[in-house]
Amino acid sequence: MSKLFSLEGRVALVTGASRGLGWAIAEALAEHGAHVVLSSRDQAALEKRVAELEKCGHSAQARAFDVTDRAAGAAAVAAVQAEHGRIDILVNNAGMVHRDTIAELADEDWDRVIETNLTAAFRLARDAARHMAARGHGRIINTASIMSLVARPGVASYVASKGGLAALTRALAVEFGPRGVTSNAIAPGYIVSDMTANLHDDPEFDSFVRTRTPLGRWGEAREIGAVALFLASDASSYVNGHLLVADGGLTAAL
Repeated sequence: MSKLFSLEGRVALVTGASRGLGWAIAEALAEHGAHVVLSSRDQAALEKRVAELEKCGHSAQARAFDVTDRAAGAAAVAAVQAEHGRIDILVNNAGMVHRDTIAELADEDWDRVIETNLTAAFRLARDAARHMAARGHGRIINTASIMSLVARPGVASYVASKGGLAALTRALAVEFGPRGVTSNAIAPGYIVSDMTANLHDDPEFDSFVRTRTPLGRWGEAREIGAVALFLASDASSYVNGHLLVADGGLTAAL
C-alpha cells in the first residue's frame, strides 16, 4: 500500500474544526495518522469531536481559542510546538460571512470579516511557518472559496477576504517554499454545511446550484476533507502556491 497519503507521526492544527468543513478536514487528517489539534471557540463542542475521533482509535486534542484574538492565536501555535516538539500542518479554516449590499455594509462588519477570514490566517500561518521552516518541512492549507475567483452580490467582504487569502497563499509559498514549507489553498464551491444551510434549504437557490454545477449537485464536506488530505500529505510535495478548486465544475461553466 502506498504511504503517500500517510500522516503518521505528524501534528496538525485545524481551526474552525468543531463542525462543517473544518471537522471534515480534521477527521480526514486523523484517519490517516495525524495527531490533530482541533480548534474553535467552543471547548465543549471540540471535546465531543475529540471523543468521536478517539473512539475510532485516532489521536486528537481540543484547544479552544478565537482566531481574531492575537495573543490567543500565538499562544496556541506555541503550545502545540512546545507540547509536541513540532507543528507539521496548519489548516486555516475558521471563517465567517456577512451578507449585505456594499452600499449598506458597515465598516465594523467589513473589518470583522477581514479580521476573521484573512488577518487571523496571516498571523497563524506566519507563526506556524517559523517553526516549520526551522525543521525544513511543513504544510500550510488555507480554506479559500470560489469567491476567491468570482463574486456574487451581497457578500463583498467575504469575496475580498477570500481573494486576499488566495493571494496570501501565494506569498507564503514563495517566501517559505525555499525552506521546505508548502502553502496551498482550497477553493470549495457550494458545499452542504452549517454556513450554507439557509441557501441549501432555499428551493430556488438549490435549483440554481444544481443547474449551474456540471456535476448537478452540491458538494459534501468529506470531499473537501479529501482535498485537504492530499495537500497535507507527501502526495502533494511539489504542489506549492496553488488554489485547488473543488466546485464540481461550477467555475468552469458559462
